Amino acid sequence: MTKAWQPYAHHILDAISRIYRIQVRGDLSVDEILYDAALRNLQTLSEATQRLPDELKLGFPEIPWREISGFRNILVHDYLGTIDPVVVKNVVDVHVPELEKAVRRMLSEEDGRARPTD
Repeated sequence: MTKAWQPYAHHILDAISRIYRIQVRGDLSVDEILYDAALRNLQTLSEATQRLPDELKLGFPEIPWREISGFRNILVHDYLGTIDPVVVKNVVDVHVPELEKAVRRMLSEEDGRARPTD
């Protein structure tokens, strides 16, 4: 039996929601506390994307799944803190909303398959 992927999808959406709340508090490219909080949530969502089934991710080729996984490795292993805050802000502003749409669609499509038709 394969492990359910839906909890990981919800975990991604939770991390995205926290990132959006962080953005409301200020500019994460200039506030190091907000920056650190955003990085932590990006790490969380990146790890959770690795738990989504590959066959499911194939249905969303517009999402750079491999790059998300690589970004997680950079976030976790860049001990010297050389990640550019402007790059992180761009990821949050441009790529996170697209990921959110894809994950919501995954869940919606799965919900539609799970419901019996009349």
